[in-house]
Amino acid sequence: MVREFTEQELVRREKAEKLREMGYDPFGQRYDRDSFALDIKEKYALVEHDEFDNMEDTAKVVGRIMFIRKMGKASFFTIQDKTGSIQIYISINDIGEDNYNLFKTADIGDIVGVYGKIMKTKTGEVTIKCFEYTPLVKALKPLPEKFHGLTDKEERYRRRYVDLIMNEDSKKVAFLRPKIIRCIQNYMDGEGFTEVETPVLTTLLTGAAARPFVTHHNSQDLDMYLRIALELPLKRLLVGGMEAVYEIGRVFRNEGMDTKHNPEFTLMEAYLAYSNLEGMMDLTENMFKKIATDVVGKMTYQFSGYDIDLSGTWKRVSMTEAIKEQTGIDFKNIDSLEECLKLAEEHAIVLEEHEKAYGHIVNKFFEKYVEETLVQPTFLYGHPIEISPLTKKNPDDPRFVDRFELFIGGKEFANAYTELNDPIDQLERFEAQLAEKDLGNEEANDIDMDFVEALEYGMPPAGGIGYGIDRLIMLFSEQESIRDVLLFPTMKPIN
Repeated sequence: MVREFTEQELVRREKAEKLREMGYDPFGQRYDRDSFALDIKEKYALVEHDEFDNMEDTAKVVGRIMFIRKMGKASFFTIQDKTGSIQIYISINDIGEDNYNLFKTADIGDIVGVYGKIMKTKTGEVTIKCFEYTPLVKALKPLPEKFHGLTDKEERYRRRYVDLIMNEDSKKVAFLRPKIIRCIQNYMDGEGFTEVETPVLTTLLTGAAARPFVTHHNSQDLDMYLRIALELPLKRLLVGGMEAVYEIGRVFRNEGMDTKHNPEFTLMEAYLAYSNLEGMMDLTENMFKKIATDVVGKMTYQFSGYDIDLSGTWKRVSMTEAIKEQTGIDFKNIDSLEECLKLAEEHAIVLEEHEKAYGHIVNKFFEKYVEETLVQPTFLYGHPIEISPLTKKNPDDPRFVDRFELFIGGKEFANAYTELNDPIDQLERFEAQLAEKDLGNEEANDIDMDFVEALEYGMPPAGGIGYGIDRLIMLFSEQESIRDVLLFPTMKPIN
């Protein structure tokens, strides 16, 4: 492939060759720093300018050059490491003419090492007075223009490495995400859960309503799915006696992309023996508040155009009650499918053939009239059985199951069940899903007979829950697009 270079790129390649001639590897060797930019600035922030005259504190730092102001025999430049940026003062009097000429070959974007004395300029900026300058990596491509940065969102997502260099907000989110996940792990571990790993490749479509990605196992000559959920393997572990398990892992759903959905995303599922729906609500509310307190340090967030307040006791409401609040229709007291179909027609709700059932119609009304109104944290429970094939029936009304979803800012954040552990009922649910698949529902579950057999050995009564980790991080980082909390979101290839 023949590549064409800009004039700047050609000049930088010439400088890289010049560095080789001077005995320097233009792509660097090990460099042992002893300090980070943010630590230095915080440590010396309150030290007055004149006090540095009696101090001999030094630092050895490394980072990318983000700014240069050359002034003859002395210059200022700024380097950026993972914690932030710090100013460097470099003078021919301190490092000698040869090394100063070496510095003059530097470009914005180069990675360099600096050893020197910590000082403060008359304007009050903590600075390192350079005594040793070490070129490490010559950047062969220039960074985007400083004052505009990388503003095209598509380019930001495609070239995340440049985005992280140029946009401090992107870097903050990138470092916040693992802190949140670590907090979740510590919280779950403290609650007595064990973190486990389950297979990514599976031969059955189970655990959620979603279209899968299909791959092929060559040696077995076998088509397989990338998992769409974590549920059934984790529940097998309850049968095996592990009692409290969770997994944080990637799942894959062959569906559309928008600001809230990416084809591969991070899901956490947790299962607790001898618990139930209320236990999962308590676990969830406490976990969100733990993240807010320990990681971010605040209880209110801007998300989806709303001011979200995580403090206080979160609302709990049934799906039929929520629909009644918005429409006046009380599906709890409607038994006739004909009446449900008539109501759907009157409210211009379009139904696929497999959706012409009581539970699907109730869910359609919820999606149209209620979902976006659930702004403050709300546990919505009491889902119809037709849309919840893995959930235990409500003992008082078998049309519904013991399930809840957590909604914040009109968006779903978690999905929880009092888990179905009756193998006879489970098989009937699987068979009902298979019938829906025959009617054209591509998201219906397969029958997992091994899971039914596992239940026949006896699974404890249990509560279970799934969390969309990416959406959770969107809330806590106050981002409106899932692509801003994924380092490498799925993108169409450039032609």
